[in-house]
Amino acid sequence: MAIMELLAPPTWLSLSTPTAAACLATFAVLLLFGRHLRHRRRYNRPPGPRPWPIIGNLNLIGPLPHRSIHALSQKYGPIMQVWFGSSPVVVGSSVEMVKTFLKTHDATIAGRPKFAAGKYTTYNYSDITWSPYGPYWRQARRMCLMELFSAKRLESYEYIRREELKAMLKELHDSANKSILLKDHLSTLSLNVISRMVLGKKYTEKSENAVVSPDEFKKMLDELFLLNGVLNIGDFIPWLDFLDLQGYIKRMKVLSKKFDRFMEHVLDEHNERRKGVEDYVAKDMVDVLLQLADDPTLEVKLERHGVKAFTQDLIAGGTESSAVTVEWAISEILKKPEIFKKATEELDRVIGRERWVKEQDIPNLPYINAIAKETMRLHPVAPMLVPRQAREDFKVAGYDIPKGTQVLVSVWTVGRDPSIWDNPNEFEPERFIGKEIDVRGHDYELLPFGAGRRMCPGYPLGLKVIQASLANLLHGFHWRLPENMKKEDLDMEEIFGLSTPKKLPLETVVEPRLPSHLYN
Repeated sequence: MAIMELLAPPTWLSLSTPTAAACLATFAVLLLFGRHLRHRRRYNRPPGPRPWPIIGNLNLIGPLPHRSIHALSQKYGPIMQVWFGSSPVVVGSSVEMVKTFLKTHDATIAGRPKFAAGKYTTYNYSDITWSPYGPYWRQARRMCLMELFSAKRLESYEYIRREELKAMLKELHDSANKSILLKDHLSTLSLNVISRMVLGKKYTEKSENAVVSPDEFKKMLDELFLLNGVLNIGDFIPWLDFLDLQGYIKRMKVLSKKFDRFMEHVLDEHNERRKGVEDYVAKDMVDVLLQLADDPTLEVKLERHGVKAFTQDLIAGGTESSAVTVEWAISEILKKPEIFKKATEELDRVIGRERWVKEQDIPNLPYINAIAKETMRLHPVAPMLVPRQAREDFKVAGYDIPKGTQVLVSVWTVGRDPSIWDNPNEFEPERFIGKEIDVRGHDYELLPFGAGRRMCPGYPLGLKVIQASLANLLHGFHWRLPENMKKEDLDMEEIFGLSTPKKLPLETVVEPRLPSHLYN
C-alpha cells in the first residue's frame, strides 16, 4: 500500500485544469524564489529588512518613498539593502557612504536601471538622464559641458533671464494685495527662460498656431516628472509588467505622443530656418543640437530622436528645479518672518532700493545664498537623486554589491543628519554663513544636483535662476499669507516624483517694497 501511495500522482493533478495550472504556477514561482535566495546567500550583503516572496520590501514603501527609505535607514544604518520586488537596492545615507558611492565607486555605479519611464518618455533611453553608461552618454555629457551649458553660452543668454524675471516681477506688482498661487508665476518664469534659451522663442504662448497651450504644456511637464519618479511595479517584478497594474505605462505612452508631436514641430521650424543658409549661426540650443547632428566627426551619430530627447531633457530639467526650490524657500520664510527681515537688510545694504538684483551681485549676498542652500538642504529637488546601477561587482564597507544592483543616495537623509547639522529639521540659513559648503558636487553633505559623472549637467543654469529669482522676490516684495491663514496652518507636505514639489501650492499675498517706477 505504501508503494502504491508513493507511485500515485499528486492530488492536485486530479483537480480541474485551471486549479492544476494555478498550483503549477505557484510551485514554479516558489521554486524560482528559492533558487534566487540560494544565489543571494553567496554574497555578504548590507543589512536590511527581510524581504517577502515576490514583492520584496515594497510593502514597507509608502506614498513618499524618500521618507520610507529614511525611516528604514535609521533602523538599519548608513548602508542598507532593500528589495524592490526581485531587484536588490542598496541605499547610502551618510556623508561617508555618499562619498564612497559617488567618488570612490563613481564609475562602477555610473549605469542606469532600464525603467519603463526611460523607455517610453525619453525615446528609448536616448536622453542624458536615462541613457546607459557608454560612448553615447559620454558624448552627450561632453555636448552639455562644452556646448550647451558652457560659461560663455550661459552668459550670452543672461539678457533672456533678466527680461523674463523683470516680466514676472511686473506681473506680481500688478497682482499686489491679491491672493496668488506663487507656483504659477515661478513656472511661467522658468518655462519662458528655458524655452527662449532652448527653443528660440516662447512656443507655449497663446496663439492660433500653437501646438500646445501654455496650461497643457505645464501639465505635461508635471506629468513627466511624476512618471519619471514613480515606483512602477513592472520595473521590479518584470513578469507583471504586461499587466500595467498602476496604469503608469499607459500614461507614459500618452505623454510620449504629446511630447513627440511638439518636438517634431520644433525641429521642423528650426530646420526650415536653417535651410539654404551658409555658415548659419546657432541662435538657441536646438540649433546647436541640430548642428551637432550634422557633424560627421561625432563618435556616435546623433539621430533625430536623440535631438528630441535632449531637447525634452533641457526643457524639463531647466523648468522644474528652480520653480520648486524657490516656492519652498518662500514657504519657509513665511513661517519665519525674521529671516525675511535679515534678507532685506542685506539687500538694502548691498543693492539699495533703486535697482533690481543682477546675477553679478549674487556673490556679494551671502545671506541670500544661505537661504538658497538651506532650502536645497531641507527640500532637495531629487531627494534620492536619480537611481544608479552597478556595472560590475564591488565592495563597500566590507559588503558585497553585485553587478546589476540599483544604488540610491539619500540626500534627504544626509540633509537631516544630526551629526552634521544642528537642529536638522529647522530652517536656519545662518548655519551656512562663514562656511565654504557649496552645491557644486564637491561637498557631500549638500548635493542637490548630485555629484560625479552623473551629476546634473545643467546645474549652473538652475543655480543662476534660483539665486536671481529668489533675491529679487525678496528685494521687491513684502510677503504674507492670506487673511484667513496663520503661519502654523501652512501645509509643508510634498509630492514624490523625480522632483518633490509642495503638495498644496503656496497661496500668498505680495506688497511692493521698492519705488513704483522699477516695476514698469
